[in-house]
Order: sequence, then C-alpha cells, then structure tokens
Amino acid sequence: MASTDDVSREREELERCPPGHHGHDVALFYLAYALHDRFMEERKIDDLNEAITLHRDALKLRPVENETFHRSSSFYNLALCLSHRHDKLGAVDDLEEAIALGQEALALCPPGHPHRDVSLYNVGFDLRKRFVEKGEICDLEEAIKLYRAALELRPPGHPERSLSLYQFVLCLSSRYESQRVVDDLEEVVTLRRAELELCPRGHPDHHVSLHNLACDLRRRFAKTAAIHDLEESIKLHRAALELRSPGHTDRSSTLHQLSLCLSNRHEKLGVIGDLEEAITIGREALKLRPSGHPDRCESLHNLACNLRKRFVIQAVVHDLEEAMELHRAVSELRPSGHPEQSSTLHELALCLSNRHDKLGLVNDLEEAIMLGRTALELCPPRHPDNGKSLQNLAHDLRKRFVQKAAICDLEESIELLRPALELRPIGHPDRSSSLYELALCLSHRHDKYGVADDLEEAILLGRTALELCPPWHPDRGMVLYSLACDFWKKFQFLHQAATVARPTSRVDLAFSLFEFSQHLWDQFQKQAMTTDLDNAIRLATYALELRLPPEHSSVGKWVQRLAQEETSDEPVMLSGAVDNLCALANYLRARFQTQHAIVDLNEAITLCRYVLQFRPTGHPDRASSLHYLAQCLADRFRQQLATVDLDDAIALEQEALQLLVHEDPGYDTSRQCLTACLQIKFNSQVVLTSLDVSGVTHLDIEQVIRNAAFEILKTMPTRLLHTPTGILCNRDQQVSDFMKSKRYKRLVSLYGERQQMELIYADISRHFQFVTLSHRWGEGEPSLRDIEGHTIYGMSIKRGFGKLQAFCRVALELNYLWAWSDTCCIDRHSSAEVQETIGSMFTWYRQSALTIIYLSDVPDTGLLGSSEWLRRGWTLQELLAPRNVLFYTEDWSPYKNLVSSNHKTDVAVLEELERETGIEPRFLTNFSPGLDDARSRLQWASLRRTTRPEDIAYSLFGIFNLHLPVMYGESAENALGRLLAEIVSHSGDISVLDWVGEPSPFHSCFPAHITAYGRLPTPPPQPTTEEQSSEISEGLSSFDVLRNISGLPVTVPAGQLRIPDSYAPGEVYDFHSLARVPLPRFFNRLLTLPCIAYHVTTIQLKGSDLLTPNYTYNIQATGLIPLEIAMRVKLEDVTGPQGILYLVRPWHSELLGPSAELDAVTDEQLVSALERPLNALLLTQLPHNEHKRIASSTFITAQPMDRASILNSKISIFNVV
Repeated sequence: MASTDDVSREREELERCPPGHHGHDVALFYLAYALHDRFMEERKIDDLNEAITLHRDALKLRPVENETFHRSSSFYNLALCLSHRHDKLGAVDDLEEAIALGQEALALCPPGHPHRDVSLYNVGFDLRKRFVEKGEICDLEEAIKLYRAALELRPPGHPERSLSLYQFVLCLSSRYESQRVVDDLEEVVTLRRAELELCPRGHPDHHVSLHNLACDLRRRFAKTAAIHDLEESIKLHRAALELRSPGHTDRSSTLHQLSLCLSNRHEKLGVIGDLEEAITIGREALKLRPSGHPDRCESLHNLACNLRKRFVIQAVVHDLEEAMELHRAVSELRPSGHPEQSSTLHELALCLSNRHDKLGLVNDLEEAIMLGRTALELCPPRHPDNGKSLQNLAHDLRKRFVQKAAICDLEESIELLRPALELRPIGHPDRSSSLYELALCLSHRHDKYGVADDLEEAILLGRTALELCPPWHPDRGMVLYSLACDFWKKFQFLHQAATVARPTSRVDLAFSLFEFSQHLWDQFQKQAMTTDLDNAIRLATYALELRLPPEHSSVGKWVQRLAQEETSDEPVMLSGAVDNLCALANYLRARFQTQHAIVDLNEAITLCRYVLQFRPTGHPDRASSLHYLAQCLADRFRQQLATVDLDDAIALEQEALQLLVHEDPGYDTSRQCLTACLQIKFNSQVVLTSLDVSGVTHLDIEQVIRNAAFEILKTMPTRLLHTPTGILCNRDQQVSDFMKSKRYKRLVSLYGERQQMELIYADISRHFQFVTLSHRWGEGEPSLRDIEGHTIYGMSIKRGFGKLQAFCRVALELNYLWAWSDTCCIDRHSSAEVQETIGSMFTWYRQSALTIIYLSDVPDTGLLGSSEWLRRGWTLQELLAPRNVLFYTEDWSPYKNLVSSNHKTDVAVLEELERETGIEPRFLTNFSPGLDDARSRLQWASLRRTTRPEDIAYSLFGIFNLHLPVMYGESAENALGRLLAEIVSHSGDISVLDWVGEPSPFHSCFPAHITAYGRLPTPPPQPTTEEQSSEISEGLSSFDVLRNISGLPVTVPAGQLRIPDSYAPGEVYDFHSLARVPLPRFFNRLLTLPCIAYHVTTIQLKGSDLLTPNYTYNIQATGLIPLEIAMRVKLEDVTGPQGILYLVRPWHSELLGPSAELDAVTDEQLVSALERPLNALLLTQLPHNEHKRIASSTFITAQPMDRASILNSKISIFNVV
C-alpha cells in the first residue's frame, strides 16, 4: 500500500517532468497509481478523484499509435479507479465508463499478451456488478464467458486462480438464481470442490471454502431432494464451525446455514432431534447478530419458522407466541418494498392462522387474512411464491366461511384455489394439498346450495388427492376422511331410516359407508350396472381404511396385529372389519368376472387370506372362507395358468370338506368345486388362455367366449343402442344379448373342433360392429334419462327423437345391430363421463364400422357444401376419424342417391369435400391423429364454430391425440391456450406460432381465437441479388420521419438504434452446436423459445388508418433487408419499458430438412435452408429477462440480408410470456 511519502515522492517526480517532457505521461500515471493505493488504505475520496483526473491526462498523452502496453495500462487503471468510485458513491456513469475502458484495454491485450488474464478478469468483474444493479442477463452471460477465458490463462498452480474461480462461481450462481438451469448449479458445486482443493486444511481460506461448498450443496438439495447432498452439507458446516470458533467474525453465518440444513433434514426425514438442534443453533446465531447487524432479519426469520414447525408437532403454544414475536420483529426490518417482505407476511399469517386453530381467537384469523392479501399483492402471477400465497389465503378464507357462513369467502377461496392448482402440476410436492383444499371448498358450497356438480367435482378432486397420498403420507388420514364424508353425502339416500344423522366419528363414518356399499351391491345384482359395483368397491375400501388406527399405515399390518391378539379390546370393530374384508373381496371378484382386470382378482385373494387369519381352525365360518379363497384361486388359474394357484385351490377345498359333514349347506358346493379343480388338473390338454382351446369343457368355453366379449367391448362406448329393439344397453346387457344369440351358440358348439382364439375374437367383433351418428344438434335432442329403460321405437317422432329412430332404422337396414349417438348414449350430467367421452370420441368414430352423417339442412337435390354441418367444430373429427361414411340428406335418402357403401371412396364427393373444407383427399381417407402438421389442422378448424366457445378447443383433442382436462366454464382463450401449450410441449412444433389476429390473454404467442389460423403464411418469392442490393442501398434514407423507440440509446448516424452487446438473452448456440439446442418448452405459461434473433434498430411510421385502426411501419433490423409490418395498435404503445424490440425466427431442426445431420451441418446447408424469406415474430423485451410477442395484422415476412448475416447468426433462448 502506498503511504503519504510515496505520494509526495511521485509529486516531486511529476514536477521534474513538466508538460512537454517525454516522461510526463509516466509521472502522471505513477502519481495516480500512488493516490489510488492510498485511497484503498485510507478510503479518502479526494485521492480517488485526483487519481482519475491524472489517469485521464496520462491517457491523452498515450494515443492509439503509442506503445500498446502503456495505453492498455492506462485504460486498465482508469477503469479500476472508476469502478472503485462507483462502489463508493454509486454513480452509474462511473460503472458504464469503467466497462467501456476495460473493454478497450482488453482489445489491446490480444491472446498471448501477458496481461490478458487481468483484463478479462476485471471486465468480467464490472459486468457482474452491472448485472446485480440492472438485472440484464446479457451482462452476466458475457462475464461468464470472460471468466472462463481467464481461468484458461490461470491454470492450477497460478497464484490468482482461486480468486478467478471464486468470481466465476458467483456468476454461475447468479445465473442459476435467475434462470434455474440445473447445469449451472452442477458446475458451481464442481468448482466449489476445486476451490476446496486449492485451500486444504491449514490454508487461511479453508473455512471459507468449506462454508461455500456446503451452501451450494444445500441449494442442490433444494432442487433435487437428494439427501446425500444435505448430509454432506451438514458435515461440511460442522467442520467450518470448528474453524470458526467463538469470536470469529463469520461464525454466525455458519451457525445460520447449519440451522437451515438441519431444518431441511427434519422436513425430509422427520427426526425431531434435527429440529431441536436447528432451534438451538438458530438462537446462538441470533445472539451473534444483534440489532443493527445486516443479517439479523434472516436469523429472526429462520428461528421463527423452526419454532412454528415445532408447534405443529408438539402443540406448545409458547413456541407459536415466540415465533409470532420474532416475525413481527422481522417485518420491521423488512418494510414496504423489501424483496422478502412477502415471505415475512406469509409466515406471520401462518402463525396467526395456527393460533386461531389452537385458541379460537377471531382476530387472529382476520389478521391472517389481511396479511395474506398483502402477501398475494406482493407475489403477482409468475412470482415463485404466487401459488403458495394463493393457497394459504384461500385456506384462511375457507376457515372464516366455516365460522361466519359468508358465501363470498367461500367463492373467493374457490377462485383462488383454481389458479393455485394450475401452478402445482402433476409431480409438484404440494399438489395433493391444493386438491384437498379445493375439494373441501366445493363440498362446503354443495352443502350451502345443493349443486350436484360441486359434490361430483369435490369427489373427483378428493380421489386424485388420495392417490397422491400413499399410506405413510401424513395427510392421508385427513384427505381420506374428507373424501369419505363426500361419498356419504352422495349416497346417504340409500339409508332406510327416515332421518339420517351425519356421522361424527371415523368409526361411524366407516359403518355408514360399508352399509352404503351393501346397498349398491344389491342394486348391482339386480340391474348389473357396473357403476354400482365400482362405487360399492370404492366405499368398502374407504370404510376399511377408516377403521385403521393412526399408527397403522396398511390394512395388512393391522389385520396381522388383530388376528394375533387372543383377546381384542375392539370386538365390535373387529367384527365390522371382518365383514368389511369379506364383502370387499366379494365385490372385487365380481368386478373381475365382469371386467376381467386381474388386479381386482389379486386384491380379492389378498383380502381372503386376511379373513382366514381371523377365522382359525374351529371358527364356524372357516370352511366358507376356505371355499371362497379356493374359488378366487381357481379363477386366477383360468386366467394365468399358474399351477400353484390350482394346487392351492385344491388344498383349500379339501380342508373345507374336512370341516363339513354331508348335511352342511356348503358341503355339496365345495365337493363340486373340488371335483372341477381336480378334473382341470388331471386334463393335461387344457390351456384356457392359449390360442388352442381344445379339450375345454362346456362351462370353460363359455367363460373364454365371455372373457373375449368383454375384452373387445373395453375400447367401445359403454352404452350402445340395440337397433332391432331400440333399447339402450350397457356392457353387461350387450354381453347378455350376445350370449342369447345364434352366433354365440355356434361358437360354443364348435369348441371340440380346435376352434382358434383368433376366430373367436373375429366372430365376436363382427357381432359388436357399431355405427356412429354425426349430425348437427337441434332442439329437443333426447338425453340418456329420456330413453333409458324405454324402446325408442315406441316414443314420439318429434324433433330429435325422430332423427334418432331414423338413424337406428338405417343402421338396421345396413345389417348393423348396434348404434351410438352423442345425444343419448352418454350421461351429460356426469362431468367424469363427459371427460371420458371427449377423450375417447375420436377412437370410437375411428373404430366404428360406419359413420352415418345426417345433413338435416340439405334437401334431396341439394349440395353438401351448403350444410351447416361443415361449419361446426365437433364434426371435423367426425369427418376425419371414420374410415367409412355415408351422407344422408334431410329426408334420410343417400346423398345424390349414391349407392356406394363408403362415400369416402367416391371421387366426386371427395372433391366436393376438399373444395368446401380445404382438406386434401389423402387426409380425408387416411387421417392419422397426432401432432404432425399441426398448423394445417388448426387451419381446418379455423372457420368452424361451437355452441360453447371452449368446445372449439375440446373438439380438437382427439385430432391431436392429446388427453387434457375438460373444464367447462373456462374461457375459450384459456381452453385454446392449454391445447396449443400442449402441442408445443409435446412436439416443439413452432408452426402454431404462425397466425394473424388478436393475441390471447393466456399467452402472447397464442391467438385469442382459432380464426387467427384461417390463413396459411405464404412467403413471397426470394428476391434476386439485384433486388436485395437495391433494397439495402436504399435503406431508410427515404423516410420522412424516423422515430426511435423510447428508451433505446441512439448512436451515429441519428436514428440508428444501438445493438446490445448480446442481442438475445439466455443461452446462445452457434451453428456448430445445433444438436444441443433444446426444443421449445411450455411450462407455467412461460414459453422457452429458441430463436435466431434480429435486433430492431430503427422504425418509421409509414402510414395509419384511424378508422380501421391500422398502422404501417418500415423496420430495419440487424441482418435483415428493410421490411414493412402492419399493426392494429401503435407500436410505441405496446413496446416494453426497456424499449428493445427483436424480430425473431423461431428455431426448429426441421428448418434444415427432416434428414439433416445436426452435428455436421455445412455452411452451404445453412445458407440454402435459411436464405429464403422467413415468417418472423415481433418481440418486445420486458423486465426479468422476459419477452412478449406483439401481434401484427399481417404476417411479418423478412429476408436475411446476405450470406454473411446467415453464417454469423446465433440461436438464443427467449423466455416469452
């Protein structure tokens, strides 16, 4: 460090070298250097200001032609002084100049220059400072690039390597916090380990390296939940703590971080000792951070959170009181505008809500709601805590509704929970809690208004939540109880008592649900409705689990414990459990026999084995239990041919017979079953489920045929109209009808002729061929409830009933026994069935033997093109999916009296369809659902309409082969946005971004209406070289008025906008790394889009039409020929606050051709593929490294300027909202 004597000595030297002296610049430089050193020691700003002035004077005496070393040293040292003055005074201009000078110094230090590593380091250092202040990711990207280069020049053993590593890690860490790219965090951890190796035990910075590596390992644990990272982090923090003994300045930091790690491990593993130690260490850290300490609020917050966690476990209200006191202290240190204020408010609201639950203080709940609202305002959409804030405020509002019955609280809670659920997609750890909370609210609203749909949705959400809570999950019991209560509400009408009291305990609820299941079982036996059986199983399952004590996580463990107790303290409960087990096993076996899912049979066998543990030798019901288990095992043998099942069945029946005498009612049944099992065992030719079914007994072949029938019906609609009788039949009734048919009897009679399973399946498939109806809905369409239990031929012929009768009559004339119509073959009052139908409809039309298309508005001599049917949304898939169709006119005569059995084979009809729909014949006759050519499929739908606006999106699910939730009541924009997001996420198809029209509130890259896809982009022919030259030379010189976008700096010549250092945010890829370019991704309404970006430098308003309105602009962008765009809004009104615009070409590897080798793309391939005109998107930059699309009123057709502009372009990743 320089002393005052050093400065005095350099002043004397400057006096000896006055202006004009050949050493004057050197004397100026060294005096400035000495003053800077003294500033670093004494921190006097006057020394720094004088040093800056002297360096400027020296630089003037060192022009460009001066020896490079001297000029670069002046740039470097002046930049250093300005950077330090910025640190001292915060002047932004100082930092900007420091960066510019540092880049000048770097330019004078080419590869091989001895000071290049220093210049790289210092420019990177200042760029990172600017990133911290302005948040522009391009600065951080550039700093990372510079530090990588500096590290290459500072290999292992270099004295400055550890410092370079440290700064490089800071940059990568900042980028991880900004963009959450896991690779950055992985590299940070790797580099932290390298730092630790450079600072071994005994090194003065060893404790720092231990601490830093531990902190980054905990961050990786937060991302990946890998417990070994947390364990290592704890170990490293303990080692660092030993080196930071009491009195060490950094001891509080290590204590704080160790407390966080222990708290995380408690959350992961549930060890209470970790939480206790976290609290103890947190208190010690807080003592070392008294009032005024910059990190005191973090310690207060951490300790408060841990105390609340302990309250949740131990319910000691003192912990909660202390937590609240600490959070209030934190709120004083985090006033309005503090970035962590929302977190403090959120935690304090949780504490108040917990105290309200404990003590019932109304004021606590009111304050919790008030704080929750404030926290939510501070966490708008896309804020990382938005979902948490929505959920917790909704939770407290629901609690207030329970107390005060104010319906507005409940409605608001539901309104908040729906977007919260969207922010917690499948796989999110808190999704189950959001599902549970929303189900509770809907159940409350059902209690209030009695709307059946609310209860149905509550049950659906509750079931989904329960699936996400395995037996050991701490919330499973709570979710199960709530779901069971909703089922009780749904089925309470089954109670025979005149008045029904709601159960008040788990045991009472279990008893009621089991009783309901028995009623549903009785109904199933009478009516054979599979929904009754499914509900009986569900209720019996929930009833059984409700009987579980809290300490048992599985039925098996509980049964084992009860069965081993000689005297149980729970005789009533035990008796109910056994009855429950027996009934559930019976239900499951029955469902196996109708639906043939082996999982049901396996579960029935498991439950039967449990029952046997309750019924040891000497129990009066042991024989019947043995017999029932034997039947289940015999069923499984017939399905899977495992000899161990048959042997066990025989042994069980033999034991049952030993317990019975001839007069007992079950004796003959067990004897007959044992005989049948022995016959199967001794008949070595029997292979029931193989292709050869020779040797099968008469009863066995009936079962084989029945199984095959159900297997075929699995993929068909659940209800079909029987055309000969006009009766609507469910699957059981369809099979029953088949088993009465001559076809069935013929199959049974042929069992001795080595009948092949393929022939059996083919014969049964022919029997169940069905016809689908495609039509435009009109008034008075019959519903399921209208025709269920009636023959349609005996009903009125008015309105839709006559159409349905004619449809069935035509199907019967064409020799089809079964027919399906979307009007009456589904239960439109069941949201679950509507969801299933929409998801299956394309498959059903594809699977149908024929689709009859009824054109109610086309007279006998009319033309197909005049029909409204061609303009309805749902009929698009009904046109594309079927392989065979017949068109019928309004009087049910074939269209144009064509005698063809399939109008899709008639050339004239196909030409007419192509002319009216724009769909090529190859798609009409052989369409494959999926994501290929998504843009064309959207165009086909663009001129179609649906009665419910959201249906236009739902009607396309099958065409794209996508399965998405159907949410009636959502906006059409939201429904279309969800569909488009799914297309992009699954395929990376960027063609769906080619549209013209109004942008969607769902996302700026998607249109508000499907009509925006009505036109396909048609780029003009590529201009000749002479035309390009003419356009380029003309430039914008003819512009009468040149407008600069507000906020962008202007350089010379006037009107030219500055190109940023890095013209696109995020990761950047050149054309030698195409294989690493990710596909477009869509998550949480954020589109991550790889693009070739062209920065807009100048714009000019060419003309406007205020009546339309329409605005035309001339645009110039780097690398593009000047172009023209048309907008419906003024460009300056929709440009982001940064004032930066890009024209971008969304990137997909298919731009190079379907067979391009991405790792070996040549320049010629690039130029050939990318020199053609492109359809560009216009993006404006927003804060936080996000962008937004600005919609145009015409396609934006752009042209790369020349070969060089193509080869110099890069692919960058944009985050578009």
